Amino acid sequence: MTSNQSDVTSEQAETTTVHPLQEFADSVAAAVGGEAEITFDTVKVHVPAERWVEALTTARDDLGFGYFSFLSAIEWTNDPAVGYPLTDEVEERIEVICTVGDVFEGRRVTFSTDLPVDSPTIASLVDVYAGANWHEREAHEMFGIHFEGHPNLIHLYLPEGFTGNPLRKSFPLLSREVKPWPGDVDVEAMPTEGGDAAADEPSTENPEA
Repeated sequence: MTSNQSDVTSEQAETTTVHPLQEFADSVAAAVGGEAEITFDTVKVHVPAERWVEALTTARDDLGFGYFSFLSAIEWTNDPAVGYPLTDEVEERIEVICTVGDVFEGRRVTFSTDLPVDSPTIASLVDVYAGANWHEREAHEMFGIHFEGHPNLIHLYLPEGFTGNPLRKSFPLLSREVKPWPGDVDVEAMPTEGGDAAADEPSTENPEA
C-alpha cells in the first residue's frame, strides 16, 4: 500500500525536531520586537537600529538580562582589502552585536543591528549597561562607529591622527598583506623524546646497502 502526499507530509511534520532553545528565542524576539535565529546553539535576535537602546533596556528590565558580556561589530563587505575573495555576495553593512545574559539561569542572547557602511551611527548603551563604555570606545576606534550620547568617545589604542579603522575588512592591514587572514598555518613536525623531528623521520635509504 502506498502513502499519498498528505500522509508523507504529515509524517515529515511529526519527525521535524524543534530546537530546545526555539521557544526561548521566540519569546525574547517577541518582547523586543525583533527576529530570532539560532546558530550553533546561540540565540541571536536582530532589531532595527532605531530600537537598539529600547530593546536592550527591555532585555535588562523585563527579561532579567542584567549581565553585560560584550559589544563589538562586523563589517560585511564584498570587496575586502586583502585576503581570500568571497565565494558568495553579502549585503554590505556594519553589524553591531551585543551579548547579554542573566546570572541565575545562565541564559544568554546576542542582539544585533545593521548600520550603513558610510555613516555608522547608533545610540549608546552606556546608560543601560555601564560596561558598554569601554566596548563602544573600541568599536568606535576600530570600526568607525559613532555612538551618540557616549560620554567619552576617545581612542583606546591608536595614536591621535591615525587614519582608518583597522578592524574593517576594507582596511589594508599590512600584516594581512604579508600573510592573508587567516593565513596559512606553518606546520612543523613535533620532536620526540631522545631526538629531533628530523631524526625520527623514517629513513628512505636501503638498510642492506
